[in-house]
Amino acid sequence: MRVAILYPLFVLAAWTFLILVLIAVRRLGAGFAGRVHVSDFRFGESAKVPSDVCLPNRNYMNLLELPVLFYVLGLLCYVTGQHSPLQLGLAWAYVGLRVVHSLIHLGYNNVYHRLAAFALSNGVLLAAWLLAAIGLPLD
Repeated sequence: MRVAILYPLFVLAAWTFLILVLIAVRRLGAGFAGRVHVSDFRFGESAKVPSDVCLPNRNYMNLLELPVLFYVLGLLCYVTGQHSPLQLGLAWAYVGLRVVHSLIHLGYNNVYHRLAAFALSNGVLLAAWLLAAIGLPLD
């Protein structure tokens, strides 16, 4: 089923929106608790913003950086008809690893574990791009 290659894109986009909601929840919660003031966000996030309030925003930025290549690749695979089980498996692995990265980052935040998830996701994305490049016609 050709459209199946798009499902991982939808899931990662949904995860990104969920993290966006978490940013609002953390910021509003900190504001109502008097832990931050609106001026702390005037030019982004000031040094006064507690780490538990900053982390969702940093994670959100992570989900908008390298995953752009994932979205482009997913659309490329859809348009060119590259929807092999391997390519689909790599796409789901990438999404899973990005979710794991977020959960580590926003949870217990062990830098080594987070780095492992990040590095593995990047390796999976690279492999998916190489697979797509091999599958493209040379005409």
